[in-house]
Amino acid sequence: METQAHYYPIRNVAEITGVNPVTLRAWERRYGLLQPHRTDSGHRLYSDDDIRLIQQVTTLLNEGQSISQVVRSLKQGAPEAAGIREDNADIWETHRARMLEAIGRFDERTLEQAYQEILGLYPIDTVNTLLIRPLLQHLGNCWKQSDTGIAQEHFFTAYLRKKLGARLHHSNLQSHGPRLILCSPSGEHHELGMLLFAVTAVSHGLRLVMLGPDMPLSELTAVADATAAEGVILSMSTRPSKKVVEQELPALIGALDIPLFIGGQYAVTHARELAAAGAVPVGTDALPALRSIRAGLHSGT
Repeated sequence: METQAHYYPIRNVAEITGVNPVTLRAWERRYGLLQPHRTDSGHRLYSDDDIRLIQQVTTLLNEGQSISQVVRSLKQGAPEAAGIREDNADIWETHRARMLEAIGRFDERTLEQAYQEILGLYPIDTVNTLLIRPLLQHLGNCWKQSDTGIAQEHFFTAYLRKKLGARLHHSNLQSHGPRLILCSPSGEHHELGMLLFAVTAVSHGLRLVMLGPDMPLSELTAVADATAAEGVILSMSTRPSKKVVEQELPALIGALDIPLFIGGQYAVTHARELAAAGAVPVGTDALPALRSIRAGLHSGT
């Protein structure tokens, strides 16, 4: 008996793959990479094969290839070309240089143009990994080399907060997946890493109750009850205070009846202790962390 094909609207495909609808349409129009079915009203419908192709493309992109090289390798029947870079200058270096120039001139219009162009062709998690995080690291390391180094870092982080916050707000309202609380404990003030993760998480279908940095852990059980959350995610990029480690975190683990996931550098350096205490350390990389979170939700860890 012939198996009936399954088709998915573009919103569902975006949640499954993490590639937003604007990018999926661009891949179709510019590169002929996808040829979705159309309903009588013109809406796109994607097959399981389309989804597998999109996932293959995102894997190659995350390895550093440009979208044009991915398209060429797939059309030539050579997906094994993963990891091969363009013969010319690294496309991500080119984009980073363009954005750094705009940041150095405090030129938000040019910065916005460069950012939106790249977002139109690449998934948000690829952009965050290969463009935004290296830019933040560069600005953080090189601020002493310019009379306006600190101002440049502040300018870019303020810009990113606006862009990521707006994207997160819009995508979160559209999501229909599991609801989780996301915050950092008291004394943790680093917000950008949490925002970068949050944008990737909602692009993959999670719904987040964003509480932000410097959150007293003692209130999270009540928030979980009020929101019917299915899990809590703590972002811990720096070592927390002794009070958080010895009092607040154990009390939270004991009080919650839903999984507690912990990401950030502290989850890497103290993974064994956190797991022994009953939390689920998920590390610093967004996509593996999301896989661990979904597995933890499924198992009821």
